[in-house]
Amino acid sequence: MGESLVLVPGMMCDARLYGPQIAAFSGRHTLILPSLAGQETVGEMAASVLAQAPERFALLGLSMGGIVAMEMMRLAPGRVSRLCLMDTNALAETPAVAAAREPQIVGAKSGRLAEIMRDEMKPNYLAPGLGRRAVLDLVMEMALGLGPEVFVRQSRALQKRPDQQRVLREIRVPTLVACGAHDALCPLRRHELMAELIPGAVLEVIDGAGHLPVLEQPEQVNALLRDWLDWPETLRRNPQDPAGGAGGI
Repeated sequence: MGESLVLVPGMMCDARLYGPQIAAFSGRHTLILPSLAGQETVGEMAASVLAQAPERFALLGLSMGGIVAMEMMRLAPGRVSRLCLMDTNALAETPAVAAAREPQIVGAKSGRLAEIMRDEMKPNYLAPGLGRRAVLDLVMEMALGLGPEVFVRQSRALQKRPDQQRVLREIRVPTLVACGAHDALCPLRRHELMAELIPGAVLEVIDGAGHLPVLEQPEQVNALLRDWLDWPETLRRNPQDPAGGAGGI
């Protein structure tokens, strides 16, 4: 078996988000599929995932999962062998976006989670195409299964999340930054910034995908991930660094 691979889900998603990747990689890698349903902050989420992970592992996070993955890099950089950040955002929440979450939180508490997911959020995330409806149906199923309390906790966690630009500058493992070409929620320019900050990062744009390329364009994503998982660990660690995270080419 290859190295263990931790797949961190996005907001209001469970392991089914990575269904195509589970099918493609479970025979070659030990997959860890953590839940982010019970924690109150991004820091708590990161600590929970680290507690479930082996001592060293490859790490992929999408959307909120990418935000958690960056916090994991802050907490335990020496445990991650390689990193993939997909359709995510390294910046802290802006006041405008944080304020826009408030009516969604109120709506979820009052029993309108399905309406929020259907009308205010997910339809704007995806690329146009024949498979869009099936992806939206799965996203709705995952969200309703998790329920309004999880929506509120995850919304609050995102409102309070830290800026991770400094963390990105200190990453010293092979890193893939990827995003869907049609992602309006986390657009390309944010991924360009992340790739610029991370030494040696590779940026890939996934055609025909929006915010959830793992479901929208699974074959294209899986090809990228196969290459990423085969990259050599060319960044060697600096034994002088107690955290095990710094190094050089």
